[in-house]
Amino acid sequence: MITTLSCFSDIPVLQTDRLILTPLNKTYISKEYVDWMNDPEVNKYMSSGGDYTIQKLSEYLDDVEKKPKYFWAIILKESNKHIGNIKIDPINYKEQHGVYGIMIGDRNYWGMGIAREASLLVIDFCFNKLNLKRISLIFNRSNKSALKLYEKIGFCQEVNFNEGNNFKEEFEDNIRMNIFKHL
Repeated sequence: MITTLSCFSDIPVLQTDRLILTPLNKTYISKEYVDWMNDPEVNKYMSSGGDYTIQKLSEYLDDVEKKPKYFWAIILKESNKHIGNIKIDPINYKEQHGVYGIMIGDRNYWGMGIAREASLLVIDFCFNKLNLKRISLIFNRSNKSALKLYEKIGFCQEVNFNEGNNFKEEFEDNIRMNIFKHL
């Protein structure tokens, strides 16, 4: 279900039976969010993290608000608890292509199908409302749970390559995957 009421007129609120995806903004600043970004298990495969403060998070979310993008907080409906984020950014409208990313920051909710549920909702939105034809992602080969998720939701591997990871300043073996809109 898609609801168009949100703080950013072009970014809708998306819903499933268990989840509400709302545009990410400064209302989500919290100690828990900062803790996710500093949790070595959560940021192990991310290009950012490990040195977050409330101030740094506030500055980041201020930038998100100034340049709205398709970036949502993942909220549990039953408790109204923010447990992660999902985004499609950047988007190349000429090529009808977007780049996907997800983080379930609260480890208590890992392995519960939430990433799959949120991902399918956002992918459907991108294909059917934004008219994208392709969504891609890049992740570290050693992140086996990510590979399992991405394959389960229909992403196909494109190529293996080494690409620098800005945060950790090392080269890692990454996988690029794509999912295409079926015509």
